[in-house]
Amino acid sequence: MKRGLLHIAICVSLWGASMASCAQNLVVDVEGGQIEGVIDQEGIVVYKGIPYAAPPVGELRWKHPQPVRPWQGVKACKQFGDASFQGGQIEGSFYWKEFYQDGNPEMSEDCLYLNIWTPASGKKNAHLPVMVWIHGGAFQNGFGHEIEFDGDAYAKKGIILVTLNYRLGMCGFLSHPLLTAENSGKGSGNYGLFDQLAALKWIKRNIEVFGGDPNNVTVFGQSAGAGSVQALISSPLAKGYVQRAIIQSGGGLGGIISTKSLQEAETMGKAMWDASGYDTLEQMRTCPVEHFQEVMMNYMKVQKTFNGMPYSPCVDGELLESSVCDVALQNKELDIPYMIGYTLEDIAPDQMKQAAVNWSLLLERQGRCPAYVYCFSRDLPGEDMSAPKGGFGDMKGAFHSSELWYMFGTLDKCWRPMEKADYELSERMVSYWTNFAKTGNPNGVGLPEWKPCTKVDKHIQKLDVK
Repeated sequence: MKRGLLHIAICVSLWGASMASCAQNLVVDVEGGQIEGVIDQEGIVVYKGIPYAAPPVGELRWKHPQPVRPWQGVKACKQFGDASFQGGQIEGSFYWKEFYQDGNPEMSEDCLYLNIWTPASGKKNAHLPVMVWIHGGAFQNGFGHEIEFDGDAYAKKGIILVTLNYRLGMCGFLSHPLLTAENSGKGSGNYGLFDQLAALKWIKRNIEVFGGDPNNVTVFGQSAGAGSVQALISSPLAKGYVQRAIIQSGGGLGGIISTKSLQEAETMGKAMWDASGYDTLEQMRTCPVEHFQEVMMNYMKVQKTFNGMPYSPCVDGELLESSVCDVALQNKELDIPYMIGYTLEDIAPDQMKQAAVNWSLLLERQGRCPAYVYCFSRDLPGEDMSAPKGGFGDMKGAFHSSELWYMFGTLDKCWRPMEKADYELSERMVSYWTNFAKTGNPNGVGLPEWKPCTKVDKHIQKLDVK
């Protein structure tokens, strides 16, 4: 009897030690102090809301991101950080129904946080590939923990996924002559891009404690996130921080997202604030962020018409020395492997297709590796939601953003009645994306061959259930 009790006591002791060891592995040292993550339902370690820069508030509004402020004790990273201040989705609109049924997130100017999913936290020698996701939203909406973005499927394939928030809209992309003068004439705007670059630098310095390889980082993004990726690979400041890139529905040569000149961006930014009677930086910096939408509306009343995106990257002379198209034509983009694609019923799909193919052929002419080009063609199952309130165009079929559920492997979180074939397509896409992050080539055992897009064979990989 005593021997049995002793055996139980030993087992309990060993179990307790094992659990303590597991708990200890959730605590890691990063810039600023110690953080603790959480194990999710899939057994993946997740760190939510890790600060990668100081809060860009007060005097730091419209300035480059500053170093993280240290904290005392162990910071519990068990809930996502606030999204950048934004208008949010209109209830009942197409994208609200598709991705935002839980409501809009908590929003704040204090938004510079990132999230990490890892199967190997605390194992510094794991050297797992790292994928860094940059969300879309026309540079004025979105956040890194939307329901469709989740890292479990990637972590199960030996990938560390990082998602992040960056400054949006007026907070992230305002150019103004006064801001340029304050920056010693180096230009203004692109604060959201500098946030993304700061996150990449943080990853370079810290990702090893999560089991990641700081020298194998794939940056990928969709829509405005794709435009962000193209801007980063066009900047000499990103050299050494990005080893591969995936551009989804928003890049290429002559794509839908253009780069403003600094003069154009400054003129628009000044006119925005002039319309509300603000003519000093002090007034602009003390204006409550909740009034930014009013500033924009006053500007639109004066303009009467408004074309294009009000906020987007500009040629600031610091992060971007030329437009992204000029950088590509000058053969000055990062010389790394690329994937690029669009959806069949995307925004201007013919333009996106041509932009992707032309860019890949340009890379080939320049002696670089041509890109892997795809077209996501799955007509998503479920309710026909054409011409929705708050949307644009006929949002149906393989609409803009429809591939996100599939390439993140999050179909189980979607409201749509997904079929077995959808899950099979999702598995193929997750494999393509993660294989590319590992080797620079999406192909792998058991997958249909995906050839690069070349002059001889302008191959576009069709991603569909058939």
